Amino acid sequence: MPVASLRGTVASLMEQARTDLTELVAFRSVADAQLEPPEECEKAAQWLVEKLVELGFSDATAARTPDGSKCVHGHVPGPPGTPTVLLYSHYDVQPPLGETHWISPIWQLTERDGRWYGRGAADCKGNIVMHLTALRALRAEYGEFPCTIKFLSEGSEEQGTGGLEEFVPPNADLLRADAILVVDTGNFAVGIPTLTTTLRGMTSVDVRLAALSSAMHSGMFGGPTPDPVLGLIKMLDSLHDERGNTTIDGLDANQTWPGVDYPAEQFRRDANVLDGVELVGDGSVADLLWARPTATVLGIDIPPVIGSSAAVQAGTAARVSVRVPPGITGLQAQDALVEHLRARVPWGLRCEIERVSVGDPFVGSLRGPAYDAMKASMEEACGHAMTTEGQGGSIPLCNVFANTYPDAEIMLFGVEEPKCLIHAPNESVDPTEIERTALAEALFLRRYATTTRDRASAAAVPEQR
Repeated sequence: MPVASLRGTVASLMEQARTDLTELVAFRSVADAQLEPPEECEKAAQWLVEKLVELGFSDATAARTPDGSKCVHGHVPGPPGTPTVLLYSHYDVQPPLGETHWISPIWQLTERDGRWYGRGAADCKGNIVMHLTALRALRAEYGEFPCTIKFLSEGSEEQGTGGLEEFVPPNADLLRADAILVVDTGNFAVGIPTLTTTLRGMTSVDVRLAALSSAMHSGMFGGPTPDPVLGLIKMLDSLHDERGNTTIDGLDANQTWPGVDYPAEQFRRDANVLDGVELVGDGSVADLLWARPTATVLGIDIPPVIGSSAAVQAGTAARVSVRVPPGITGLQAQDALVEHLRARVPWGLRCEIERVSVGDPFVGSLRGPAYDAMKASMEEACGHAMTTEGQGGSIPLCNVFANTYPDAEIMLFGVEEPKCLIHAPNESVDPTEIERTALAEALFLRRYATTTRDRASAAAVPEQR
C-alpha cells in the first residue's frame, strides 16, 4: 500500500489539527454541573457534530443518554462488500485540579517545548482530533472513505456515570461494527506503536470505624481508649506485606505479564517517583502494574495536621480501591476485599463497609483481520515494531461493547503516552503522536477494507477443478 502520499497529506493537515484542538480545549467540558456549566459539554458536542457533518456524516447528531449527557454519533456508508469500523472517543475531561498548579492557562492550548498543553489536550480531545485528521486525510487523498465508518463520542466518561454504557445495548444496531477502535489510551512511549490489550477492572469500598460517641481529650483518656484512627491504620496495613506486595485474602498476586517490559528507571521517571524512594513489590514493573491486583487507599477522613487538636477521634473512614487484572471479576475482588477487612477489625470497633463501585477487567483482540491490519499499519506509520501493554485504568464501555458485539474485534490505542500527564495538572500532547496515530488509523482503514473485500471476493470464486 503506497504510504508516502498519505503521510504527506496527514502532515499537511496538522495545522488544522492544532486549530481543532485549540477550539476543543477551550470548552470547559467537565461533566459535573458543580464544577462547570453543563453548557460547556453541550457546546463541545455541537462542535463535534458540525465537524462530522463537514466530513460527510450527514446524520451526525448529539443524542441524550440515560445519565443526561450527550453522545455524538453518525455514519458514512462505504463501498459494497467492505466492513464497518466504529471509531470511539470522549469529549468530556477531568477537572483541572486547581489553576495554581498549571504553568499555562488550563483552557487555552499552549505550545511549550514542542508539546501542546491544556486540559484534555491528550485525554481525550487529542484523540478526537486524531480521528478527524485521519478521516480528512482519507477524503483528501481518495475522495471517499474505504469502508463504512461509524463515529461515537461520549460526554461523561470521566465521571463514570454510565450514560453510554446504558445507551449502547438498546441501540445495538445503530452502532454495530466489525471492528471497534477504542481510542482512549496511548503508546508505551513517544513513537513506539502500542496496542493496549488488557485493562484492569476496579472496585472500591468505604470503610467506616466508630469507637466513641464523641472525640475525647487524649491527655485525659488516651491509652485505654480505643483509637479508631490507629485501628484503621492496622486494617489498611494488612493489605500489603513489608515489600509492598498486595496481600488480600483470596486474591492471587503472583501473575506475570507476557507483553512489553517496563524498565524500572523509565517507570520511575514516568511516575515522578522522588529520588531515593524505592519502588515496591516483588516482580517486574509490568507484572505489578498490569497483571496483579493492587490495593490503594484513595482517601481517609481524619482531621488535617493544621487545625488538629489533642483528641482521640470518635470515628474515621477510608476509601479503598483495588485494581483487578484479567482472570477475576470485579465482584469477586470486591467480595475478597470486604471479607479481608471485616476479618481484621480490631478491639470490637463498630465497622461499616459500603460497596462503592465495581467494574470488570477487559482483554482486547489479539488476532483476526482487523488486528493484522492494525499491526501492519502502526508499524508502517511509526517505522517501529508494534508492542502491547496493559493499563491499570478501566474503561467499562469496553465490556459493554464486547457483550453487545461478541464477534467484533476491539482494539485500544491513542495519543496518551506517559508524558501527557493525563488527569493531572499540566496535561499535554506531543503533536507528532497525533500525526503518527492519524496516519496509522488512515492506513488501517484502507488496509482492513482492502483485505476484507479481497477475502470476500476469493471466497465467492468457485473452486477450480
